[in-house]
Amino acid sequence: VQLVESGGGLVQAGGSLRLSCAASGLLFSRRGMGWFREAPGKEREFVAAIKWNGLNTDYTDSVKGRFNISRDNAKNTVYLQMNSLKPEDTAVYYCAADRSVYRGINRRSDEYLYWGQGTQVTVSS
Repeated sequence: VQLVESGGGLVQAGGSLRLSCAASGLLFSRRGMGWFREAPGKEREFVAAIKWNGLNTDYTDSVKGRFNISRDNAKNTVYLQMNSLKPEDTAVYYCAADRSVYRGINRRSDEYLYWGQGTQVTVSS
């Protein structure tokens, strides 16, 4: 199983980035997917999640209205569109795949079994 994130980088406050996570080696279309982030000196936190069929999404309060999670099951890829970025969004962003199939949305990191290597997002003020 492999999850590969891409799309991170350096952006000014107010800018946008689109993260992608390409999955292989798992039944992607049957698993919920999540995005988490980890800032220096802080614990990894939930950012967004999407149900296996794409019909339900969930976001942490601090990104609601700014971030959008989506998925393309034909491409085995999940996306995180990040708009109106703030310096406090600076972190390493990780995508993760649910530990089981056909489940609802999960916010807990221990509900995810497979993780990518992370991609750095830096927002300058």
